[in-house]
This record gives sequence, structure tokens and C-alpha cells, in this order.
Amino acid sequence: MSEDIEKYIPKPRSKFFKVKCKNCGNQMVIFSHASRKIFCIVCGEILAKPTGGKAEILGEIIEEYG
Repeated sequence: MSEDIEKYIPKPRSKFFKVKCKNCGNQMVIFSHASRKIFCIVCGEILAKPTGGKAEILGEIIEEYG
């Protein structure tokens, strides 16, 4: 029965990522489809840039949520 429900209710394509800054090593959780530039709160390095859909992740992805 649950297989039938999964056919009709799609899973979301977006996720949250725990990203490590390549410059200072700080870790932040960011949205996979960010609509603005995401900066590291410690050093100011850009961690993600918007592309109109899925964001371009510039840091190291450590974990995925969702």
C-alpha cells in the first residue's frame, strides 16, 4: 500500500547540506536551492552561489539532510 502512495506523492528534490568552508573550516547548514549567495559567517568566503535552480556549492559537502 505504501508503494502505491509513493507513486502519487513525489519526494522533494531540494535538501539541506552541511557544508565546510574551504578557507577556515567552519561548518554551516545551507539550502540546496539557495536564491542568494551564502557567505561563511566566520571568514566571509562564498559557500554557495544561486544558478536559477540548484545552487552551486563551493564548499565541501559533509552531510545531506532530507
